[in-house]
Amino acid sequence: MVVQYAPMKLDPLSLRLFVAVMEEGTIAAAAAREHLAQAAVSKRISELEQALDTSLFQRSNKGAQATAAGHALLGLARGVLNGLEDIAEQMAGYASGLRGHVRVSANISAITQFLPDDLRSFLDGAPLVQVHLQEAISTVIARAVADSTADIGILNAGDYGESLTLLPYREDELVLIVPREHPLARRKKVAMREALAHEFVGAHPGSAVNNQLHKAAAEAGLPLRLRIQVGGYDAMSLMVAAGMGIGILPRLSARLYLASLGIRAVALDEPWARRRLMVCVRSIDALSPAARTLVEHLCDAGVVTTPARRTSGEA
Repeated sequence: MVVQYAPMKLDPLSLRLFVAVMEEGTIAAAAAREHLAQAAVSKRISELEQALDTSLFQRSNKGAQATAAGHALLGLARGVLNGLEDIAEQMAGYASGLRGHVRVSANISAITQFLPDDLRSFLDGAPLVQVHLQEAISTVIARAVADSTADIGILNAGDYGESLTLLPYREDELVLIVPREHPLARRKKVAMREALAHEFVGAHPGSAVNNQLHKAAAEAGLPLRLRIQVGGYDAMSLMVAAGMGIGILPRLSARLYLASLGIRAVALDEPWARRRLMVCVRSIDALSPAARTLVEHLCDAGVVTTPARRTSGEA
């Protein structure tokens, strides 16, 4: 006996409204975002559930909670909608030249050191391209690229558990920042074991710098004395200047604050102080022309020239 299934009809509007509900958390908020009546959005979600023959949300007096099927559909729906946008974008490119919208998610190290100049030079040659840049930590960037919520990611080399295409971008160096009158301020190099004798101003939890700090303390078998944690390099530099502790950040980022805040940068005598930044995408071939051109520009601007490789991350 052969079972035949009727073709399923899914329209882009219903998928877009579903994604809006997932991202906003409630049907009411999604309706407001899409400028539609709440009843219309609710009807579309119900019709989508009927078409898929599965519940996407569990409804109660407290609202709607996504089911496992709902979470699974989210990535698929985003991929379909992005694909439709890419079709329109690529067809428009034939008529009016290189144009489009590229979503870039990058870590603070790339944003404060390299991307301002690299994006400016790219946009000088591609004025019709719009680049939407969002800052995130590397683990969040990897997930955003894997889920198609970002076209391009720029993150630290590492193992993120995602199937991504990684391409070399830049190298940077982590340094110790200390107040000008600190005992370590006159040193040319400092080993991490010596630095751990002092209190630290930590970076954002989950950030590559914060993770490396904890790892280095564990490997040295010494306690990490975190006096305070902050969310950005500017806040870290201000706290260090105020005598709240010492910190670690990339050398080029530190240069932004040395003169104005009266702090000093001291080299770290550790092999892990030299780091690699990578460009990551799901697939080069699946990128829009604008995104592919930006990836090529970033890689050409970088100082590392090793070939790209398909990987689940890099240790």
